[in-house]
Parts: sequence; C-alpha cells; structure tokens
Amino acid sequence: MDAHVLYKIIIAFVIAEFLIERVLEYLNATYWSNILPVELEGIYDEEKYKKSQDYEKSKQRFTLISSSFSLALILLMLFFNGFAFIDHWARGVSENPILLALIFFGVLAFAMDILNIPFDLYQIFVIEEKFGFNKTTPKVFILDKLKSWLLTLILGGGLLSLIVWIYTISGSSFWLIAWGVFAAFMIFITMFYSSLIVPLFNKQTPLEEGELRTAIEEFAKKTNFNLQNIFVIDGSKRSSKANAYFSGLGPKKRIVLFDTLIKDHTVEELVAVLAHEIGHYKKKHTLSGLGLSLLQTGLMLFILSFFIGNPILSEALGAQKAGFHLGILTFGILYTPISLILGLFTNMLSRVNEYAADTFAKEQYNGEALALALKKLSVNNLSNLRPHPAYVFFYYSHPPLLARLKNIEK
Repeated sequence: MDAHVLYKIIIAFVIAEFLIERVLEYLNATYWSNILPVELEGIYDEEKYKKSQDYEKSKQRFTLISSSFSLALILLMLFFNGFAFIDHWARGVSENPILLALIFFGVLAFAMDILNIPFDLYQIFVIEEKFGFNKTTPKVFILDKLKSWLLTLILGGGLLSLIVWIYTISGSSFWLIAWGVFAAFMIFITMFYSSLIVPLFNKQTPLEEGELRTAIEEFAKKTNFNLQNIFVIDGSKRSSKANAYFSGLGPKKRIVLFDTLIKDHTVEELVAVLAHEIGHYKKKHTLSGLGLSLLQTGLMLFILSFFIGNPILSEALGAQKAGFHLGILTFGILYTPISLILGLFTNMLSRVNEYAADTFAKEQYNGEALALALKKLSVNNLSNLRPHPAYVFFYYSHPPLLARLKNIEK
C-alpha cells in the first residue's frame, strides 16, 4: 500500500465516522414525540416531557453544527497538508523526537481547544442556561480552562514524553514497556482521581453527621462494605444536574454525592443510590472495568507496534520526513473501526453491570426507593427516556430508565 492510497483511506474513515454518528442521531430523533407516551405517564408530566424533547432537539442541532465544524477542520487539514505544515514548523524549532511530539500535539490540542471555545460557551451559557441547568459563571469557565490546560501539559505532556522516549530506546519491545507505563498510570488515576484531580476543580467535604450519614453507614455495615470516605461535592457550582459516583480502590475508595442530589432526594432514595454504587464494588465491576481497559490498551499498543515504524503513516499526511508523532496521529484515525467495536463491547458489559448493581440495591436495600430515585434523576436532568435501540447499542453505557425499572420490578 502506498501513501496516496492510505491518504484516501484516512479520509474515508473520517467521513464514515461522521456519517454513522449522523445516522444514529437521525434514528434517535424518529423516537421523539410531542405527545406524552403512555409508557412515560407517571414519570413525566406533559409540560416536563415537552421540555425534555425540546432539550434533546437543541442538543442534537448543536451536535450537528459542532461535529460538522470539526469534520471540516480535519478535512481541511488533510486536503491542504495542515498536519505536515505543523510538523515542518515544529522541526524548525527542534528535531528532538520528544520535543517534536510535544510541540506538534501541543499546537494541535491548543488550537482545537481555542477554536472550540465558542461552542463550549454556547452549550453552557445558551443551551444549558435556557433549560435551567447552568450554574457556571464566566470566572469558573475561565479558571476551568486554565486548569485543564495546565493539567494536560503536566500529565499529558509527561506521559507523551515518556512514551516517545521508550520508543526511541526499546525497539520491538516498545509496546510491552509502553503498556506497563499506561497500566501504572491508569491504576494511579483510578486510585487517586478523586483525591488529587477533582479538588483542582471542585470542593469535596466529608458528609456531615446526621440521619443520612448514619443510614449510609448502617447499610455499609450490613453489607460488610468498609466505608470511611463519604464526600459531598459542590456540583451546583456548574450545573443543577445531580449525580453520584464511586471511585478508588482499596483504602482509597470513596463515595461522592453531588450536593444537588442530596437537595432533591429523600434519605431512603439516597441510600438506594449508594447501594447501587456499593453494588458495583461488591460485584467487582470497578476491577473488571479497569482490567478490560488495560487489555484494550495493550491490544492497541500491540497493533501499533506493527505499523509505527512505517514511514507511509507520515507520508500519508503529506510530511516529507517520518515521525513518531505523525505515525501516532495516522494510526489513531485508522484504529477507529477497532475502537468502535471495542467500545460497543465495553458499553454492552457496562449495561449488564448496571443491571447487576440495580439488582444488588433492590435485594440488599429497597428497590422501590431506587426506582423513585432513578425517576427523579431522569426528570430533573430532562433525560430522553425513549432512545432508539440502535442509539442505545452504540452509545449508552447505562440501560434506558424504562429497562432499568423493568429489571428492578422483576
């Protein structure tokens, strides 16, 4: 295969991915209705349901515009050798492979982020504001951007530098050593994300003594779940949407409740939500999910090792000199079909795990309270409760609400 053929394949993959997303969006839109469906009576009232449909339509129009803009940018970069231009400019600064990769990806990432700021602003301060979700202030938005850039520079730049260095010294064993580095990084993030990364953006405070904490601790004791870290996060700093999550491993595990969740739910409903999260841990979903991610990363690096040294990957982007950074970019695009298939499998497994965690909460605590909590969460977040099955298959890591309620009621 020569570089010109590979160039055409890259363009085909980019366009195909965009078209698949648009087809799925269209199929999902065919399930929208202006009339409250019978199966949603008792969950949504007519006014709230109409608002949820308007919210979905607004998000879909926005996604179409923003994704079309991204597609146009990528195609322009491919048609006019934009990636090769950045590579040529970066080589004028340094020929060191590590610095070259940092400059190349740094310029791309920063430029894309700057170009996408108008879309971010519109999504937060127009769409989310219109439907009553936005709590983000301009100051918070700016600080979030600056912190994200700094975090990307430190973590992303550090990891990229290490991977390029490993490639330059390891030869054929590159993928195996790089896999070990990624594995260590992923385990570290899993354990310390809530204690090191989250505090940069949100304030987490221990759940105060009272009825809720007592109820949670009693349930944890009943299920032999060693729980010492229960935190409340100031989610209302950015949005009125509610959530809860479990993170960490071993002694670093913690349960985090959004302050918006506590505000809108009863103690019984909150304990039911946490019972679901504890169910994930008791069923070892956290470990299995991490293991699956590690296997997928290993597979990607193994396949990469067969192609990364081929100069055709760089030539396909119009570059005159081969480079690890160009090979990584080209491979990332060509890996799309495999990534899509693995993503489908991961989502399928995740949906199975969600059913299992719901069942755990039902059997160990109270299924009716969990059902009520899920209904409230869905309505308060204006969730689309009638997604197209194909859309669910491709994108949903959680089953739709009606399917979860049916599972709980069994």
